[in-house]
Amino acid sequence: MTKRAYNFNAGPAALPLEVLRRAQEEFVEYQGIGMSIMEISHRSAQYEKLNEDTQSLLKELFSIPDGYKTLFLQGGASTQFAMIPMNFLKAGQTAYYVHTGAWASKAIKEAKLIGETAIAASSEADNFTRIPDLSGLQLGDHAAYLHITSNETIGGAQFVQYPDTGSVPLIGDMSSDILCRPVDVSKFAMIYAGAQKNLGPSGVTVVILREDLLQDTPKGIPTMLRYDTHTKGNSLYNTPPVYSVYMVNLVLQWIKENGGVAAMEKRNREKTSLIYQAIDQSGGFYRGVVQPEYRSLMNITFRMENEELEKKFVKESEQHGFVGLKGHRDVGGLRASTYNAVSFEACEALASFMADFQKRNG
Repeated sequence: MTKRAYNFNAGPAALPLEVLRRAQEEFVEYQGIGMSIMEISHRSAQYEKLNEDTQSLLKELFSIPDGYKTLFLQGGASTQFAMIPMNFLKAGQTAYYVHTGAWASKAIKEAKLIGETAIAASSEADNFTRIPDLSGLQLGDHAAYLHITSNETIGGAQFVQYPDTGSVPLIGDMSSDILCRPVDVSKFAMIYAGAQKNLGPSGVTVVILREDLLQDTPKGIPTMLRYDTHTKGNSLYNTPPVYSVYMVNLVLQWIKENGGVAAMEKRNREKTSLIYQAIDQSGGFYRGVVQPEYRSLMNITFRMENEELEKKFVKESEQHGFVGLKGHRDVGGLRASTYNAVSFEACEALASFMADFQKRNG
């Protein structure tokens, strides 16, 4: 069998090998129906069951309380940036955002096109190397919601705990850290996540939505951009991304078989600590970008003395079978994305390579 790369891509990202093998086995014929899952009608009993099973699995694994709907939508988290203010920001209200970096910035930019938008807190003054202190958070009487980006994929800062917003709905973009650790979903009015980092392949976006948010959706929103369209249709209003939902189902089964979300967190902490130790014990040869208490479990960002050395590191890492260690083009540097499907062995190999590279270049 071909040797698989050590995949540290930020998204689309690593999928569990067991999941890929099972998908391969079922690719041509799904559960004895004489067709691939990609060929069947989304109105068929088989797909409706898959849709229901996937919702149920997510509810079980993520401990989603009653009173929430799970949706499988298209357009990525980027479409959610516009849909959220379109559906929930009404005239006379203000949408509040916590500005933690590149992805929060994109969400803020879209909201400003729709209505009154304000920054509730920001870590921009610290180059987004931390999550702002939200303990004294003051939201106005006319707050529509507070939006946070749970984990900044590009910068590498992650919320340690989530703010208590009282009666103001809390909305969280968890695209790059959903299911990496247990979360009290009841704190949130809505959670959304593009699947292509921790849930499956690209093509489907998961939305977990508290049903009371849908009570008075503005009338003038196009049909496909209304959450109530998709809740009424149980994510089947139009043709869903069938294969992506199927893959999410397999990934959720894999998480369950491997001990659930608490086991994922334990494993993630063990494997990422190998790489953070390689950074911290390098005597400054590698420098972590984010302040230690806000370091992400999913996206490890670091720098070296100069860009030439970083380029050399990336080039040599690729020769040793590592993929995806170059930082995002907007910020440069280096990044290792260590999503649930990235193995302990891959992180161990990276830590070892980092030590060897330092020995030869330090």
